[in-house]
Amino acid sequence: MFGDIAAKLDAGERLTFEDGVALFTHPDLHEVGRLANREREKRHGATTYYNYNLRLEATNVCVASCMFCSFARLKPGDAEAYTMTLEQVFDKLRARKDQPLTEVHVVNGLHPDLPFSYYTDLLKGLKAIRPEIHLKCFTAVEIAFFADLYGMTDEQVLRALMAAGLDSLPGGGAEIFAPRVRLKIAHDKCDADRYLAIHRIAHGVGMKTNVTMLYGHIETFEERVDHMLRVRALNDETAGFQAFIPLAFHPDGNQLRKLPAPSATDTLRTIAVSRLMLDNVSHIKAFWVATGVDVAQIALWYGANDLDGTVQEERIYHMAGSRTPLAMTPAAIERLVTTAGRVPVERDTFYNRITAHVS
Repeated sequence: MFGDIAAKLDAGERLTFEDGVALFTHPDLHEVGRLANREREKRHGATTYYNYNLRLEATNVCVASCMFCSFARLKPGDAEAYTMTLEQVFDKLRARKDQPLTEVHVVNGLHPDLPFSYYTDLLKGLKAIRPEIHLKCFTAVEIAFFADLYGMTDEQVLRALMAAGLDSLPGGGAEIFAPRVRLKIAHDKCDADRYLAIHRIAHGVGMKTNVTMLYGHIETFEERVDHMLRVRALNDETAGFQAFIPLAFHPDGNQLRKLPAPSATDTLRTIAVSRLMLDNVSHIKAFWVATGVDVAQIALWYGANDLDGTVQEERIYHMAGSRTPLAMTPAAIERLVTTAGRVPVERDTFYNRITAHVS
């Protein structure tokens, strides 16, 4: 079976569901990694991308009760619940006025009591401070929540946010598309069909977006492959997904805390299979906050060509037990990439190269 898969790749043929499952069960991880690295180098050579970004989570109040989440608090007033004022959000950007940031990435809980103007004013205010900054904000799950809460369609929400300054959507909230798993771990957020439909709308109005997959909890290999194939099918239609981001489940402080975190070998295999299955998605990201720095370096030889960025301020993974740094400087990321034997390239959100600075 593995020889057939290699032959398909040699011939430029698309891999099937059965091929994906076989790659997850093949006994030699390094053989799978070798194929993934070959596909990575066809597209990107040794280049490894990162960006100078700021991650903000303005509120962790969230009506959803996802079993894997250590970040959310169900209502205001709960222990560790917080909602930043808009000025507090803006101060995070003002405090970095000397940083050559290119992107602000905002992801929040699903807060039931904030007006829609909180989000439009947030975007307008960030753009007023740094007009050139790219705003990658609000997952498809948030877009669905806004539409339901404020009596709008998903497209109306997207267009209103775009008018306020939204530039693209992040990929969070995808979790696992398989209904069996999604009903167990995230039953009270939008389903897979709506998640993908919102990305279809976003692509249709000119946005590029990312897409994630949460792995290493109760899903099967077959459900991982199904997830990837649904991403691939939508991108055949829209060509709007820029990057696929496998996200490792972290067990600390959530309802799945009795489960072990995925191993390094599982992470490397998942990244490798992602690269091989997603032939129409340009970039596979090893999000160093989720994988750990050491595994992220190795992943650069298992199909990944992007590490995300400087991040700063990330709370979701750190509240779930991530022991990675809270931020990295561009210089630190470049050292990480270089010592892994790859070539670091700073990018903007659309993967245009930035050559003016490393600090």
